[in-house]
Amino acid sequence: MSPDEVRARVERVRELAGPRVTVVAATKYVPLRDMAVLLEAGVTIVGENRAQDLEAKHAVYGDAFRWHFIGHLQSNKVKVVNRYCELVHSLDSHSVASRLEIPALVQVNLAGEGSKSGVAPDEIGGYLGDGVVGLSTMPPPVASPEDSRPWFRRLRKLADEHGLTELSMGTTQDFQVAVEEGATYVRVGSVLFLD
Repeated sequence: MSPDEVRARVERVRELAGPRVTVVAATKYVPLRDMAVLLEAGVTIVGENRAQDLEAKHAVYGDAFRWHFIGHLQSNKVKVVNRYCELVHSLDSHSVASRLEIPALVQVNLAGEGSKSGVAPDEIGGYLGDGVVGLSTMPPPVASPEDSRPWFRRLRKLADEHGLTELSMGTTQDFQVAVEEGATYVRVGSVLFLD
């Protein structure tokens, strides 16, 4: 895909999301060599899922991007994330929280899915304090984007209850619904790169 095609797609997502929403290009499946296309397309914020990929991509692109960490973060990888990222979307352990030096969003596992990381809703209070600026979630797989709405609405309610303003929710499939429910960050990947 050409930079012009990616640029047009990014602009479309930004238009649909609106000016108050930060669009994070999820780069989990973007090989190192293809990061240049994002740069040429004017993408400024990228979200990486793995610390080792973050290190490799940052070694080549450095501060050309603003880096977010959106994957499950292990405590032994926190140093890497502290060094390169401005925000973590996936805080879900006290061990990680005690080592983080950058702002974070507590990842909430609203559906209690064993296959997903995140804290239970009743554990959010134990993470509040220095550096926690909001919440994030990934709803269970659904048949249509509209089916994600109750999960996004619930996360927004939890954020309101805890006095938090930032919400990272919504991906390529359902970001428009997430925006309608108060998302301040959306993480999109395949909408930018796949036909």
